Amino acid sequence: MKRHLVSAADLSRDDALLILDTAEELAQLSGRAVKKLPTLRGRTVVNLFFEDSTRTKTSFEVAEKRLSADVINFAAKGSSVSKGESLKDTALTLQAMGADAVVIRHHASGAPARLAQSDWLHGSVINAGDGTHEHPTQALLDAFTLRRHLNPGLGNDLSGRRVTIVGDVLHSRVARSNVLLLNTLGAEVTFVAPPTLIPIGIEPNSKTGGAGWPCEVSYDLDAALAKTDALMMLRVQRERMNAAFFPTEREYARRYGMNGRRLARLPEHAVVMHPGPMVRGMEITAEVADSPRCTAVEQVANGVSIRMAVLYLLLGGATLADIPSTNQSEAAK
Repeated sequence: MKRHLVSAADLSRDDALLILDTAEELAQLSGRAVKKLPTLRGRTVVNLFFEDSTRTKTSFEVAEKRLSADVINFAAKGSSVSKGESLKDTALTLQAMGADAVVIRHHASGAPARLAQSDWLHGSVINAGDGTHEHPTQALLDAFTLRRHLNPGLGNDLSGRRVTIVGDVLHSRVARSNVLLLNTLGAEVTFVAPPTLIPIGIEPNSKTGGAGWPCEVSYDLDAALAKTDALMMLRVQRERMNAAFFPTEREYARRYGMNGRRLARLPEHAVVMHPGPMVRGMEITAEVADSPRCTAVEQVANGVSIRMAVLYLLLGGATLADIPSTNQSEAAK
């Protein structure tokens, strides 16, 4: 693996499978009396969050502590950032404090890449979501969840599986990371959304030579259901919208919302996914959200294992075979 994880495009198929396989092994820790490993003992990881977050921030913090790292949580609110401090000066401060890795969530697309490409930090940079750009660890935990349901087993990818991603693709960093990673793992991706929520340039353009994204695009959710192995619902991100992208919430729910009728039309093995937070009644009904076929809560649990794997491989300098046994894990208590 590379030194940083900024984009899902940074991962080759072998890199992605190594992370997924490592996460599968580390997931076994959750069933042990002692859930900690000594791998990152003495290492300092900073969670640098310029945006509010519940799932991602908590998930990273749990993962870091299970690997015995020293954890520093840095929130922009109430810090020198609120007084006008630049990203560079914040990074230099963290470097002076001896940060071995920085997990960054930022409202500006490209901020983690800028941090990784600079000489401000000597440690690893992990992108926990930047603007409307990417969220690579979310894509990894989604792939981990999909593999467990559709193609279980170490070393297995998602070749031939069909994933339909529905909703606000335009503003979704989850959608961008997922299409890249799922394509790397061999899955076929279809985006379904209103035309106003499909990014420009997503489809190939013969006039400009634009290659487009590795996916298909549809505006009809009902037509896509029968050939779907996994349906991933996206939240409508109103906080990023500066205009009306669809007539009403009721109209959106009618055409692009997941409900019990549509759930019944999915193949029996298909699952419904959601990165959270869910807006019940709009993109997904309570009937579907609470269904055994919805993996939203499972995805949160899998996020801890995936983020442990990323930290383990980036900072521990370890391989899959180096994961300590149960006795070694308990000795770290």
